[in-house]
Amino acid sequence: MAPEISFLIPAYNAENTLAEALASLQRQTKSNWQAVVVDDGSSDRTWELLEVIAAADSRIVAARQANAGAAAARNHAARLATAPLLCMLDADDWLDPAFIETMLPLAEDRSPPAIAYCSYRRVAPDGRLMPVEQAPALAGDAARREFSSFCALAIHTVVFPKSLFERLGGMDERLQTCEEWDLWLRMAFAGAEFRRVDACLAFYRMKPGSLSGDPTKLVRDAICVTMKAEALRLQHGLPAEGPESGWITPAISQLRMLVWVVAAKHDPSLDIAALAALLPDIPDAAGYESFFAGVILHGLQTGLLPDRADDLIDAPEQWWPTFRLLVQLIQRHSLPGTGRKILEAAAWQLSAGNLRRSFTLGTIQVVSVELGALSRVARAEQADTLIMHGFSGDEHVGTFVGPLWGDLSIRAQIRLILQEMQAGEHLERQPALAYAAAWTREALRGYRAFGGLIIRSGRRRGRLERLLARTGRNAVLARAPGDGQDNDARLSNILRDLEGDLPPARRAAAAAPAKEERPPQAQSPEDYWEQIFERPDPWNYLSVYEQVKYAQTLSLIPQGTESALELACAEGIFTEKLARAVGRVTATDISQRAVDRAAKRCRDLSNVELRVLDFVGQELPPDQDLILCSEVLYYMKDEEMLAGVCRKMAAALRPGGCLITAHAHLRQDEPGRTGFDWGHPFGVGTIKRVLAEQAGLALDETIDTELYAIHRFRKAAAADPILRVEPHGTPMEVDVAKHIISGPAGVAREAAWATEVTTSIPILMYHRIAEDGPAALRRFRTPPEMFRKQMQFLRRHGYYAVTAPTLVNLWRSGKPIQGRPVMLTFDDAYLDFRTNAFPILAENDFSADVFVVTDKVGGRSDWDCAHGEPAPLMAWPDLQELQEKGISFGSHLASHTPATAMENDALLAEALRSRHALESRLGSPVVSIALPYGATDFRVPGILSLAGYTIGLTTRAATAGFSDNVFGLPRLEVRGDRPLEAFPALMGLPGAIIG
Repeated sequence: MAPEISFLIPAYNAENTLAEALASLQRQTKSNWQAVVVDDGSSDRTWELLEVIAAADSRIVAARQANAGAAAARNHAARLATAPLLCMLDADDWLDPAFIETMLPLAEDRSPPAIAYCSYRRVAPDGRLMPVEQAPALAGDAARREFSSFCALAIHTVVFPKSLFERLGGMDERLQTCEEWDLWLRMAFAGAEFRRVDACLAFYRMKPGSLSGDPTKLVRDAICVTMKAEALRLQHGLPAEGPESGWITPAISQLRMLVWVVAAKHDPSLDIAALAALLPDIPDAAGYESFFAGVILHGLQTGLLPDRADDLIDAPEQWWPTFRLLVQLIQRHSLPGTGRKILEAAAWQLSAGNLRRSFTLGTIQVVSVELGALSRVARAEQADTLIMHGFSGDEHVGTFVGPLWGDLSIRAQIRLILQEMQAGEHLERQPALAYAAAWTREALRGYRAFGGLIIRSGRRRGRLERLLARTGRNAVLARAPGDGQDNDARLSNILRDLEGDLPPARRAAAAAPAKEERPPQAQSPEDYWEQIFERPDPWNYLSVYEQVKYAQTLSLIPQGTESALELACAEGIFTEKLARAVGRVTATDISQRAVDRAAKRCRDLSNVELRVLDFVGQELPPDQDLILCSEVLYYMKDEEMLAGVCRKMAAALRPGGCLITAHAHLRQDEPGRTGFDWGHPFGVGTIKRVLAEQAGLALDETIDTELYAIHRFRKAAAADPILRVEPHGTPMEVDVAKHIISGPAGVAREAAWATEVTTSIPILMYHRIAEDGPAALRRFRTPPEMFRKQMQFLRRHGYYAVTAPTLVNLWRSGKPIQGRPVMLTFDDAYLDFRTNAFPILAENDFSADVFVVTDKVGGRSDWDCAHGEPAPLMAWPDLQELQEKGISFGSHLASHTPATAMENDALLAEALRSRHALESRLGSPVVSIALPYGATDFRVPGILSLAGYTIGLTTRAATAGFSDNVFGLPRLEVRGDRPLEAFPALMGLPGAIIG
């Protein structure tokens, strides 16, 4: 019977292990298999042993060749294999008895080929079974992505079709290592489907001193495979590498192999510099810190073979020198602070294996405390970061992660348990009398607050409960032993010294007392318009936009017009122009204030008569040659009222007379085109239709612009109307522009506010809004026209901007947020924010948060000087002017140094100094900070809180949600080197039209 699967087994000096490998096949629950064993020029008794075993079992085929390497031996074996499916088994490994029975149903020789794979375990030289190495999920594009970076599968865990192996040309015999990785890579790009078997069915024997061979060969061959992967990625047009796409760059993959090999060898005499010199490029590992911590720890576990990962804690002398050298290598080529973050991630991963273990790893001190038996914990030398796990008996009640300043007295530990872990209920109960006395003392200190809340307890119950809880916590702390050298005391001294060094702050102007809100009173139309005209020129009639509209309206007036009736003449600015184009003008308005101002303006024009007239409620003067009625008909409450007014105007015209009306396109009325979002029930579309429905009126000529249309109707028989498409006046006033919604149909802000709630906010991160700059910084520059289209897109889809102070309140409330909020942030405070970004924000009715490098204000972005000419930054007068216009400002630290690169005291000092500078110069509280380069670590949130901030932003790519740490909020980077069409997908609206 033909075998269903052939095992390809190279054997080189394998006399001690070959029999066991073959015996694992003979123990399979399915017996229809073939094993092709190729002796690769062994110098021991491997061949003799193989002949004996093969003679006793016809399923075993013996072959031999001169030593040519494992890849050549496997290719030789494949040529002799007769089964449709193959598996490669090394002569020192073995398989579970259920391997064939479990794997075969999933592997198929079809199109596309189906490959089955499983998990495996390493076996220590002393026979101990190491933890299971779980096989990754490789469905879809994951296989190509994973194999482009590393060898995700052990060689004997994979069953694949022979036809695929042959079509790909077998194994690359030029590779001395990594040959299976290269094969899996090529199979993935050939379109094979990888199917995971969720079982551990293979065993990998660890031979003393082998560790998969020569480190130089491993690194060299890994470079070959990753470069081949890059070529295949480009050939197949797959996404660019980077954390956001999930694809790891060849440089990161190559560094990964070097780090793993060095960690697995854990040999201090290994020449790491020589290995590093093999790499074409050593990349910046910022953003990959947890990744490399995991790689190093996996390598150490592979080499040292502890039973559990956290067993490494017991023998740091065996691996710490290697660990430190690797971190130093990575740090030399990375953003400052990257090494610290690798250290943190490694400490966290080690601690996660057993939360009860206390240890120190470099600057990270991990402490496990029993809440029922607290004792003083000395701060380890060099430690500046604390991970403290709290236990109550067998229950883990919380973890604190943050900066460490001194020893942990019992009082300092209790403060962390109460305030940070929120686990006070697990503390040992206090002796009744002593606790009561302490509680009373704390309550007396806050007696005024208690008194005010108790009197109004009906409305203040929640605040009273919080005050009681705080008093109880303070009472517990007051009884706990502490000293002048503990963590809290040292921190208090540091804060006192730093705050004393700051110059006196300028006091912000006192806010005006809030006016008492009164319910709106019902108004008559006359009162409403009198109130509108309390302020002269309420709609800026002298703007370019209005003046162009006036000129276009005048161009529609027929030559020789004798009489004209102007309805809603306002302050007479257009009346003055109209009087020069017709014989006589009767100008009217419902507002006496408006008519008085118009009369003053037109006092020298003898052909102008002005009067107060409510054209809705009163009759119109008859027999008019021309009636003009512009920008007022959408104030009619409904179409019925509009139709009544239109009938009046038609009736007031003499035969052959004209009606000219100019009104805006409104999104409410014409949702599929650019228009205004005013809250009127209709716009020019409906007005035109209703006028056209009046008996005896016919549309004669139209001037249409993007924002409004001017129509001339004639009281005569219908004729073919003339259409003129013309531009509107620019530039536009911000108060007008901010109401324009550009492009096709979207979602109105009011509609989204009324129907949608959310618990997350997209925080968009920009840097420069500019065309020109260094090529290396292209991703950080958004061209102004692209930025304008992005803002128009947000406006069209109902987004409104929130700034940091509002975001703080929203986060604190914990209540769902109405509508579609977005936060627009700009790092570094470049000058082009004022010149390019702000006008576009204003015309789209958006505010923003700008994060300022306070020591560099008025200077240049010298942190970019390695890439070309640094860009100019805003000066303090720029910031002050923009703040008055609604822009919010936060800190980007003082020096643009990564927070991860600073010691605790230095970071606290700089964070305080930066906030103080902003508050002193701008005269208002500063609550937010965006960390330069997004660099944060375990210490940073706690230090920022101590410096007085309430919200911190990073560069982690995600939408911010209520579950995020308020000092680690993610942002979505808007890259200037991405096409405009990528923006809707970034906002969660893929496929939406932009531009």
